[in-house]
Amino acid sequence: MNDQKRIRDYNLKVGQLQTGSLNSITDVEGVTVGHVTLSNKGMQTGVTAIIPHQGNLFKEKLIASSHVINGFGKTMGTIQMEELGTIETPIVLTNTLNIGTAALALTEYMMAQNPEIGRTTGTINPVIGECNDMYLNDIRAQFVEKHHVLEALDSAASKFEEGAAGAGAGMLCYSLKGGIGTSSRKIELDHGTYTIGILVLANFGMLSDLTINGRAVGVELREALLRIPEEKDKGSVMVIVATDLPVSERQLNRIIKRTVTGLARTGSTISNGSGDIVIGFSTATKIPHEKPNHCLSIPTIHEEDIDLPFRAVGEATEEAVLNALVTARHTVGRDGNMRPALSDLLVKHDTQL
Repeated sequence: MNDQKRIRDYNLKVGQLQTGSLNSITDVEGVTVGHVTLSNKGMQTGVTAIIPHQGNLFKEKLIASSHVINGFGKTMGTIQMEELGTIETPIVLTNTLNIGTAALALTEYMMAQNPEIGRTTGTINPVIGECNDMYLNDIRAQFVEKHHVLEALDSAASKFEEGAAGAGAGMLCYSLKGGIGTSSRKIELDHGTYTIGILVLANFGMLSDLTINGRAVGVELREALLRIPEEKDKGSVMVIVATDLPVSERQLNRIIKRTVTGLARTGSTISNGSGDIVIGFSTATKIPHEKPNHCLSIPTIHEEDIDLPFRAVGEATEEAVLNALVTARHTVGRDGNMRPALSDLLVKHDTQL
């Protein structure tokens, strides 16, 4: 996206299903993504904001769910999401030590749109996700400020940069430069055509585990790049799932659990020190904040329709991770720490995918 060379530009097709027009989470109508990237020597961090629909999300909530694959992570907002089955704010991704700043900024953003919050109605449940970018970023400096979060929210659009952008500026993936990646899949069912879109903040894995379309590319590159330190996998991944498929919160939870199949196909072993967390939402039904005088009608697919979404979410997650890798750029950060870009290594060592 944004004229970046993505995994399909290497003549590599992931999975069986068709992608959306942008092959992005924003193929789900109404979803937009914005970044603020902070990149200057030891400052390699930023903010990524995902806006689920273009109306007032507090007044028109969406069916939502979260799933913990491995719990070495520090999200905010998922407890209420699991209890009520809805989301009422955008999702903001940043680094581990800037979660508080992101939450304050997102709360201000929502209060500005809804002056009744904390006065005539309840408060707000900001949804924040994180990964640890301390290898390339001086994370103790807490570079992200509230205005950066607001800028990311205000700049959200259907097209956005992948790789070392936004919250992905300082992230690593399979011992290489990682970051933001996205992909989507179309689902053809008897009652309509639907989309599942994925955005990942990829910050996990060891090079020797990297697998691309079943091929041990990481082993090949590892043998050619012995000078690259390969530390124990202590990274994380945030996976954001968007869909317009009409589902219940329970069905959505079943679907987002299958993101792990896509992570595994890239080589992830979901290590002990990894925070692997999924947040998903469906735009198919809007839940009013104010109680109506009638019962809500929430359409859902039949359980026999769910295998295709299972496949779609796995394929799109796999491709999103690979897009994060091939769009990332070589980065030198804190204390001269360096991580190369997969795209550079493929050219340098004449490795074909």
